[in-house]
Amino acid sequence: MKKDILSGKKILLGVTGCIAAYKSVYLVRDLVKRGAEVRVVMTPSATEFITPLTLSALSGNEVIVSLFPKSKNETTSINTWHIDYALWADVMIIAPATINTVAKIANGFADNALTTLVLALRSPLIIAPAADVDMYENKITQKNLQTLRDSGFFIVDAEEGDLASGLKGKGRLAENDKIVDSIELFLSGNKKDLAGKKILVTAGPTYEDIDPVRYLGNRSSGKMGFEIAKSAFLRGAKVTLISGPTNEIAYPEIKTINVRSAKEMKSAVEKNLKNNEVLIMSAAVADFKPAKVAVKKLKKEDNPEIIKLDRTDDILSSIKKGNKIIVGFALETDNELSNAKKKLKSKNLDLIVLNSLKDKNSGFEVDTNKISILYKSGKKKELPLMSKFQVANKILSEIVNIS
Repeated sequence: MKKDILSGKKILLGVTGCIAAYKSVYLVRDLVKRGAEVRVVMTPSATEFITPLTLSALSGNEVIVSLFPKSKNETTSINTWHIDYALWADVMIIAPATINTVAKIANGFADNALTTLVLALRSPLIIAPAADVDMYENKITQKNLQTLRDSGFFIVDAEEGDLASGLKGKGRLAENDKIVDSIELFLSGNKKDLAGKKILVTAGPTYEDIDPVRYLGNRSSGKMGFEIAKSAFLRGAKVTLISGPTNEIAYPEIKTINVRSAKEMKSAVEKNLKNNEVLIMSAAVADFKPAKVAVKKLKKEDNPEIIKLDRTDDILSSIKKGNKIIVGFALETDNELSNAKKKLKSKNLDLIVLNSLKDKNSGFEVDTNKISILYKSGKKKELPLMSKFQVANKILSEIVNIS
């Protein structure tokens, strides 16, 4: 398997002065855990919420707060640390970024160590703002954020929820998982190339009831579909996710429709497909269902030796494709390639993603996957074992290429 994309990467973390600054502790921890080297630069007001010593201990590096030494008598050396850091980094993230810092960067101010570093920076910059709802939604703030977007900076928008003031609304710092995913997205060479696209994704298993207690199902965790949905969102798409039963959690901005059976999933796909340009059918939909669902729990003494099965409706075969891009998945245990090619043709797919349960650490209930992508043209692209987030982005890049 390829090593973690974050392993060995040089990441600058900027921390500014708001209550969400405490979350930077967990961000440093998560990045270091994945093998990144992290250096932290704080604004003076950030030290009112969290100490430089804490972030230094977690990162294993000096934390910079001031442009100048505390005393003119302490040193006479010429220190261009901001240039050194700017050249050192693979990526910089400011989390949290206060409204004050957002305004300074948008207008080119360099009045502290952090904003001076930003103006010297050569690597990509990711900004995760946080503020109280009225400050965040203020027209001036939104104008400044748009200026940053237009300048090529990646904004991880604040989320809705309970705020420190007691109010509810948009302004919460994005969760660490989303921030780390954004860093990984950038370091993988991806960008917001799906802006304006509307993508429908299915994920997880379906459960077909036998009686009020038991069901037929499969081992799909839903992780692959959720990683596709999250990656598509980060790349700018408006995403609708239809999911069978799963413990996976999508970003709050992703419209999520929960279903249980193949019939429910089919209905949800048909209802939502018309408003989307792309369908990625990564769900592991059951092929069979009990012909009759018992109204009471089947007892051992009932001796139900045979449960008669009926076929479930084939979702991909039943939809009207039109000018939409349709991506299917094939999970096989034998005759993988021939079965996938047959499905690609019979269901009129633009491409199909094939993975085999014979491949170690691939498929259900793991965080990695090894896939091949098959195209109408007959072309085949094989990918090595990698994280499902990376696999998701490879699939999305193929969709961009055929759009």
